[in-house]
Amino acid sequence: MPDTPQASGADLARQALASARANAKGTPAQAPKKTRPAIRRHHGPRTDPAGLAGVLERLTAEQGWDTNLDGGNVLDQWPTLCPQYVGLIEPVHYDDTSGRLDLRPSSHTYAAQLRLLGGQLAKQINDKLGRPVVRTIRVLPVGAIAAPQTAAADGPGKSVEAPVRTRDDGCPGYQDTRALVLEHRPPTPTIDPYVEEVMRRQEAALRAGRPPETVQDTEPAGPVRDGVEESLARARAYARKQRAGREPRRAFDAG
Repeated sequence: MPDTPQASGADLARQALASARANAKGTPAQAPKKTRPAIRRHHGPRTDPAGLAGVLERLTAEQGWDTNLDGGNVLDQWPTLCPQYVGLIEPVHYDDTSGRLDLRPSSHTYAAQLRLLGGQLAKQINDKLGRPVVRTIRVLPVGAIAAPQTAAADGPGKSVEAPVRTRDDGCPGYQDTRALVLEHRPPTPTIDPYVEEVMRRQEAALRAGRPPETVQDTEPAGPVRDGVEESLARARAYARKQRAGREPRRAFDAG
């Protein structure tokens, strides 16, 4: 029998490629699988996004970090928390563990008042701070207290008065305009000498406390006769008429 020729490596590769193409034509191609993105589910309570300040405040309250700050708040804010005792009672110490506030009164009167009204004072401080900070108040012996600070007494709202500006402090443009107006200002009309004399006499009368003069007082209608001479002339005429017997009779004279 004749020998069958052996296929070489290149021929085997061609045969394998042709067989694969024939199989691909007869077999339908499979569509690629679509993968869905993974959905993360949050099982906690659904809340709105919180700000950094709110998160820090909540974290501080949960961890109890603000406990050490209460003492400083009470001592530093004493003029605001208890303004009625500023300069009369001084906060000395605050115990964070027990919530005890040590107060030093300036007199025995305020010491007795603290012993009677200590609970109400603690409630006043806690209401203003918004949490129970002061639980007990210890009254220290009477002693000298520090004077209140001037800045705290005056308050931040005090304003500084600005210097008063006049027309002499105006800008150069204002000064030039003012000089121009004064230069072209019409002359002031002169006062009649007669009117000026009347005004002077009226002012003198007011200062002397007598009624002001009128036109009739200053300008009489005619010459004025002496009152004594006129009375004497009338008396002489009446006497002459009596001696002559020519005195006129009155209308209702009985005689």
